[in-house]
Amino acid sequence: MRHQFRAVTAALVAVSVVALALVLARAQAPKGTAETRKWTQTRTPWGDPDLQGVWLGTTPTPLERPLDGGKVLLTDKEVEILEQELARRFEAPRPGDPGAYNAFWQDRGKGLKGRTSLIVDPPDGRLPPLTPEAKKRADAARERGRRLAAGPEDLPVRTRCLHWERLITGGVNQYYRIVQAPGYVAINMMRMHDNRIIYMDGRPHLPQDVRQWSGDSRGRWEGTTLVVDTTNFADTREDTWGSKNLHLVERFTRVDADTINYQATLEDPTTWTRPWTVALPLTKDPEGSVGVFEYACHEGNYAMVGILGGARAEERAVTETSKGKRGPSK
Repeated sequence: MRHQFRAVTAALVAVSVVALALVLARAQAPKGTAETRKWTQTRTPWGDPDLQGVWLGTTPTPLERPLDGGKVLLTDKEVEILEQELARRFEAPRPGDPGAYNAFWQDRGKGLKGRTSLIVDPPDGRLPPLTPEAKKRADAARERGRRLAAGPEDLPVRTRCLHWERLITGGVNQYYRIVQAPGYVAINMMRMHDNRIIYMDGRPHLPQDVRQWSGDSRGRWEGTTLVVDTTNFADTREDTWGSKNLHLVERFTRVDADTINYQATLEDPTTWTRPWTVALPLTKDPEGSVGVFEYACHEGNYAMVGILGGARAEERAVTETSKGKRGPSK
């Protein structure tokens, strides 16, 4: 019995020595080595690169590079100062603007280090010039904005809570849930809860007379990069992100467990004189699907009610004035 006890004890000591040696070796290994940085591309059960999760695309880095060149952020402190300055500007009163909600309700994300704009092409970080046709559309949109709205259809699609934007642009509150299934990728945006279904089975685009707010998306894999080709956009009469002729190509590349590199190229010869490209990282939300909250736009859309009510009040005032009265009747 005594010999068995000694044998077991010796074995335990040997195992302990080996374990201790491994711990010491790892502790002495230089930080940042291939072992500590190693990340393996995860895949779905059917073999596609796994992009699933909730991702945050918010950043205060502007779309365009400022005309004065802008400041390149190099440290965490500079990023923090930028966030504080943007919150201060948002809270500052603007003449004639009653305000909607304060900076507490906005998630602005982190500034991108080493960048002065989200636009990476053209190299100057600025939007290409508008075409003459696009300038006419912009003038028409401004003219519509000056007129009293006869009904909801005269208001922008954002004000009507119908659609927000066509791509990821780094604005506030940009959370996206990506879900995959064999032959499909779906992207759900928290803002307006827009849903995009990306078909991965090689089917052609819809006929040109079929138009959708988020366009018609077809996807393919180039290595581990998801390439999404989108056409057939509906005409919103708002050319912020191109006309109905926009051709959008997006690339989603997961580079580690918590980051997807996103890139989008916009081509619309009826809006800009040349294509242009934006790029920004998408960061995985540590709270998972909990990060996508309800976005109650219609339920709290008092802006549209106020705009239409104000238009009717102005019309009554004009009518009463034409009848010889000084103002609207009570």
